[in-house]
Amino acid sequence: MTSATKLAIGLMSGTSMDGIDAALVETDGENHVLARAFISMPYEPEFVGRLRDAAAHALELHAPCPDPLIDAVAAELTGLHAIAVHRLLAATGTDRDSIDLIGFHGHTVAHRPNRGWTWQIGDGALLQTATRIPVIFDFRSADVAAGGQGAPLAPGYHRARSHTLSERLGVLNLGGVGNLTWFADGLWGSFDTGPANALIDDWVRQHKRGSYDKNGALAASGSVFEDVLTSMLDLPWFDLAPPKSLDRADFSAQAARGLSAADGAATLTAFTAETVRLALGHVPKLERLLVTGGGRHNPTLMAMIAARTGVPTAPVEAEGWNGDALEAEAFAWLAVRSAAGKPISWPETTGVPMAMTGGRKG
Repeated sequence: MTSATKLAIGLMSGTSMDGIDAALVETDGENHVLARAFISMPYEPEFVGRLRDAAAHALELHAPCPDPLIDAVAAELTGLHAIAVHRLLAATGTDRDSIDLIGFHGHTVAHRPNRGWTWQIGDGALLQTATRIPVIFDFRSADVAAGGQGAPLAPGYHRARSHTLSERLGVLNLGGVGNLTWFADGLWGSFDTGPANALIDDWVRQHKRGSYDKNGALAASGSVFEDVLTSMLDLPWFDLAPPKSLDRADFSAQAARGLSAADGAATLTAFTAETVRLALGHVPKLERLLVTGGGRHNPTLMAMIAARTGVPTAPVEAEGWNGDALEAEAFAWLAVRSAAGKPISWPETTGVPMAMTGGRKG
C-alpha cells in the first residue's frame, strides 16, 4: 500500500431491506481497487417490520426531522451496523487500528430530490464511537442541496472497476430499485431505471410465498399479462431524460391486483425487464450488460431482460467482481474520496451542476 492507499470498510443497507452488506477494500479512491473481503448480515424479520414502518412514516413527513419512531429505528440500525463491522473484522482477522475509514450509507427511508431533500437514517457519530474507527456518512445530501438527484452514487466506483473494459458497457444494479451506469465512446452516465426487485418482493410477501421469488420460480410458473404491463409502463417518469432517480415507494403493484400469485409475479418481473428496455432508449447502443445486485440471482428476470432488450446480459461475476458486495465496496471507495475532498458525484451521474464531493465525518 502507498501513502494514498487506504484500507476502508463500506456498509450498505439497500432498499430491499434484507440486511447489511459489509466490504473490506484497499483503494486510493481512483482506479486502484483491491476487494479484500465481504460479509452479509441478514436483518431479523422483526427489525425489517420496524424499518418498513419507519420508511412508511418518513414518507408522511415533509422533510427529515426528529421523530421518535424513526430516531429509535435509526439508533437500532446503527447498532446493527456496528455489529456487522465487528463481524467483518473478526472473520478476516483484521485489526481495527489498521482500518482508515468506514463508509456508512445508512438506510434510505425517503428520497425526494424534487423537493430538495433525501433522508438516510443512521448515526455516523454513534457508529464511530461504537467501532472506534473514523466514519464518513450522509453521502447524498450535499448533492441534492446543489440541485442533483443524490443518486445513484455507485457509478464512480463502476467506472473505477471497468476502466480497462473498452466495449460499450452497461452496469445494471438490480436491488430494490434498479439503476444503470453506462459507458460508450468516452462518454458515461447513470440514472435509476425503475423498480427492480421491490415490487416483486412485495408481491411475493403479500401472497405468503416467502420474502422474495427464489430463483424466479414463481414468475416462471405464471404468464405475463401484457395489458397490465402496458398500463404500468404508461407513466411520464419513463419518458423523463436522465439523470433521474426515484424512491422505492414511487411505484406500486396496484395494477396487478386480481392476478394469481404466479401471473402477478410474472407480470411484475416483466415490468422490471421493460423498465430496463426503456432506460436503454436514453443511452447509446450498448454491447453488453453486466448485472449486479440481488436481481442477478433471478434467472427468470435475467432471461426477460436479455430477451426484451436484445443486449447480451451476464452477472458481474463474468468480470471477476462480486455482485453481492459491489454496493458496499462502492461506499468504502466513496469514503476514501470524500476524506480526500474528491468528487463523488458528477453532472453525468446525478445531474448536479458540477462535479462535487460529499459526505460528513462522524
